[in-house]
Amino acid sequence: MYNFVRLRFLVACALATSILICAAFAQRPFREYPGYEYENFPRPADWQVPGEWTFARLMYPSQHRFYAGEYPRPYHADWWDGRTDWTIDYPRSDRHLSEAVRRLTRIQTRSVEEPVDLRDGDEVYNWPWLYGVEVGHWDLTDAQAAKLRDFLLRGGFFMCDDFHGSDEWNIFLSGMNRVFPDRPIVDIENGSAIFHTIFDLDDRYQVPGEQFVYTHRVAEKDGFEPHWRGIYDDKGRLMVAICHDMDLGDSWEHADNPKYPEKYSALGIRIGVNYIVYAMTH
Repeated sequence: MYNFVRLRFLVACALATSILICAAFAQRPFREYPGYEYENFPRPADWQVPGEWTFARLMYPSQHRFYAGEYPRPYHADWWDGRTDWTIDYPRSDRHLSEAVRRLTRIQTRSVEEPVDLRDGDEVYNWPWLYGVEVGHWDLTDAQAAKLRDFLLRGGFFMCDDFHGSDEWNIFLSGMNRVFPDRPIVDIENGSAIFHTIFDLDDRYQVPGEQFVYTHRVAEKDGFEPHWRGIYDDKGRLMVAICHDMDLGDSWEHADNPKYPEKYSALGIRIGVNYIVYAMTH
């Protein structure tokens, strides 16, 4: 009898410990980084309230780039501190789309985003929808590519956006080929469920970045036609949604900018909502 009581006590202690560990992990501190365009962006009043969906943003190292009057900067050295390509539009874009998901769906949405570093153990598996911006400049390591592949094959969803023209496509492709060297990138057909989860998106058009306000040009570089492409798993589930030659992130970011045309934000938000709902139901 003594041994049975002692065993029950030990099992109860183990369960309590497990619950406390899970609770502590679930309540990890909210992380913020200085952005490419924004620092000290005001937090929403309810930023500490959890949700069943959170805008998860991929952190990644960038390729070296030239800027007028500067030497090439070795971005690999400090990309994890912010202010590099993965922080473009961050966090204004993320929070605007999160607010739209709250208003347009019944998904309980957290008001603030979550930057995700693939080096952080199993962290990425807590966020089933992952967004990558400016992937025409990314430079994933082999370890990051392997972690992203495992995340996707386990049911995760990756949406990438805001890269333009053939040069940036080739850089993106070199990284994605390390993630999935054996899976083709294909055009997403109009009849695909991802275009019809909440909104019917048969009539899509190219969504420009904020540069449209000043240049009145929709296209950037040689990317004159928008491309909605993807990668499917063995069961026909779309697990990578590739938005090439468009800037949906800017359409979310500037949804409250009276100089940015409403029609572009309207479509960009509808695409984002559809992709999120698809990711959570497929």
